[in-house]
Amino acid sequence: MSTAATLTFESQCAILRLSRPEKHNAFDDQVIKDLRTHLATIKDSDARVMLLISDGKHFCAGADLSWMKRMAELTRSENLSDARNLASLMEDLGNLPIPTIVRVQGAAYGGAIGLIACCDIAIADQSARFCLSETKIGLAPATIGPFVVQAMGPRVARKLFLTAEVFSADAACRYGLIHEVVSDKELDLKVLETANQILKTGPNASRSAKELVSMIVEHPADIADRTSQLIADLRVSDEGQAGLSAFFEKKSAPWVSALELNHLSSMQGEK
Repeated sequence: MSTAATLTFESQCAILRLSRPEKHNAFDDQVIKDLRTHLATIKDSDARVMLLISDGKHFCAGADLSWMKRMAELTRSENLSDARNLASLMEDLGNLPIPTIVRVQGAAYGGAIGLIACCDIAIADQSARFCLSETKIGLAPATIGPFVVQAMGPRVARKLFLTAEVFSADAACRYGLIHEVVSDKELDLKVLETANQILKTGPNASRSAKELVSMIVEHPADIADRTSQLIADLRVSDEGQAGLSAFFEKKSAPWVSALELNHLSSMQGEK
């Protein structure tokens, strides 16, 4: 069985891990296949939050060189099929119903930025470096482009696509790709704290809130009716009733839970 990407479950949390530190977690067709398989498993599970992490010093160095060599020798039709698999991976990740958090360390190049852009919350350490490097080798960040532009906006994306420059974690935060930048020692703790915050929210409410953002962007014409129906459905749902009751009675909601601090070791992997 391939271990290019692995999946574990702990305390209502799905931990999806890139596991090729010897290759700086560069991805190829097998990694894409593994990730898509694991995302399908997560979608059908009762996990409430997903963490996307990686082993080693670098989050992901982009495309594997051996894979790129193989692709260069294939026909246009074969390249089209391969590209569609990568695009489908991005869609699977971006459309996962539960909240997703990505932990970024070291290098995040090329397609890695697509993975980051597809996650709901992105947290990086201070030393992380980013680059949309495709144009340096005569290509373009095509399949990841829609997700990167959505995350950072067309103005910033155009500059980074065209220059293929390396930019810092602080710059990635200013650009909207990364939400928080912390020290290396604080990275795992910040990711865990963020997951804990999500686990304090209603399971159906967090899914609905994620769906709400897409709804606002994709259906502006009838958004008032859609949002009115959403809040009405949530108010009369079992979860909504339980949450309101707990609030007025000054009690913890029945779904409140947290990841234990000793789970940090399962996130750290090989460094």
